[in-house]
Amino acid sequence: MTAIVGVHGIGKYKYYLEAGNDVARAAAAMRAKWDGYLHASLGGETRAYFAEVAYFAHLLNEPRPPGVREAEAMRVREQMVLAAWAKELGVGEHLTGALKTFAGWLLDRLDGRAAAFAKLFCPEVATYLADAGRREKVRALVAASLRRHRPKVVIAHSLGSVVTYETLWANPDIEVDLLITLGSPLGMRNVIFEKLLPAPIDGRGERPRGVGRWVNIADKDDIAAIPPELRESFAGVDEEQLVNLDWIDFHTAGKYLGCGALNPYLRPYLA
Repeated sequence: MTAIVGVHGIGKYKYYLEAGNDVARAAAAMRAKWDGYLHASLGGETRAYFAEVAYFAHLLNEPRPPGVREAEAMRVREQMVLAAWAKELGVGEHLTGALKTFAGWLLDRLDGRAAAFAKLFCPEVATYLADAGRREKVRALVAASLRRHRPKVVIAHSLGSVVTYETLWANPDIEVDLLITLGSPLGMRNVIFEKLLPAPIDGRGERPRGVGRWVNIADKDDIAAIPPELRESFAGVDEEQLVNLDWIDFHTAGKYLGCGALNPYLRPYLA
């Protein structure tokens, strides 16, 4: 079977903690989960679809002091991501007063699911984009996984699509037949798009040279995938699908991998 490598998104630090701070065990647990999600959609005999899910959450997270309010625990760069992201959502159009106060107001104003999502999304995105050392370590880890397995297919979810995009550009010797991005925030203006490496030229990014085909799949209401379509921001997106997942689980890898939208693209590689 053709090797598939997955690259995970936000909120996966719990796997590292549950594995006793063991990266290999965390990655194995994620791989088992992702295999199960795909099997539920594809059916047939139980099998291992993923050679690996490249695990990097431990490089972007650090424990938060217990009992500290989220807005207070957020560093300034995380509060800035929260403010910019909320503006893309149409919440908090005007930045007034101290940033920390504004961040607290936003968390209070956002509904429960959006606020919970923001607590995961903003710190990890901010750390990846603002900390050059950690950014390089994350990309090196993903590049090592791709070189180790030489997959024909890479499935990148959420922040993982940003990491994968930059990793493939930084390592042009790595070739991939098919890149599938799920719930990608790559096109999110004022938060991620302008900060990509390499930087977009004249407002346009481009498919990494080593990628043969790029398919983007996003829930139409996914608050991380703003905008859900990437073609207006990136040249070389071959196909896009808007799906309707779940009004609560609007961004999880389980919902995306299990929704069936990937099946026609994957089946030729699974024969």
